[in-house]
Amino acid sequence: MLINIVLPILSVVLGFLIVLILKPKQSKNLKLLLAFSGAFLLSITVFHFLPEVYHEDSHSVGVFIMAGILLQIILEFFSKGAEHGHIHLDKNDKSFPWLLFVSLSIHSVLEGIPVDGHHNLIYGIIIHKLPVAIILATFFRASKMKTSKAIAFLLLFALMTPLGVLIAANFSIIHTYYTEISGVVIGILLHISTTILFESNENHKFNISKLLTIIIAIVIAYLI
Repeated sequence: MLINIVLPILSVVLGFLIVLILKPKQSKNLKLLLAFSGAFLLSITVFHFLPEVYHEDSHSVGVFIMAGILLQIILEFFSKGAEHGHIHLDKNDKSFPWLLFVSLSIHSVLEGIPVDGHHNLIYGIIIHKLPVAIILATFFRASKMKTSKAIAFLLLFALMTPLGVLIAANFSIIHTYYTEISGVVIGILLHISTTILFESNENHKFNISKLLTIIIAIVIAYLI
């Protein structure tokens, strides 16, 4: 369980350090990273997570998957799409972005709950969190928000998925509804990953770099 707690934190910290040290400015590379994360997360969900959950309950899990998709749509009204690479906040606003934080936290806590029971899922989560952390850190760096608030946001964001892992490990009621919660998480991940892939395609033009990136992500996800 320890690795499932540590890895999401390290992923966010790494994203922050990349922005702090390298100060990336090429959006093309970030878009490729997003495409990789979207394809990898989708592949992990389809190859591993989805079959395992359907094996546990093939009757009602579809309802909860759709509920997860709807939940993510609602959350994105508040996060403005930060989960898949968009920050639509005012850079001049110095206040703590509570709506963004709460929506990202709900998503992150939920995705942490089934991690211990579906070990491959953690790899999809950390690959997804890395570009999100880079995008958040880049935005905060360019905004007028105090550095302390930005660091607090990223630190708390990093702790949300581990919190989900701990909740699943310490509250027996979670196990009663484990399959249902897993179905909701699948819906969330399907929505996020497919949106990343669709939105990373500029003007629907053929992009060999993006295509190869997606193929590599799919192959890696299949092999692990």
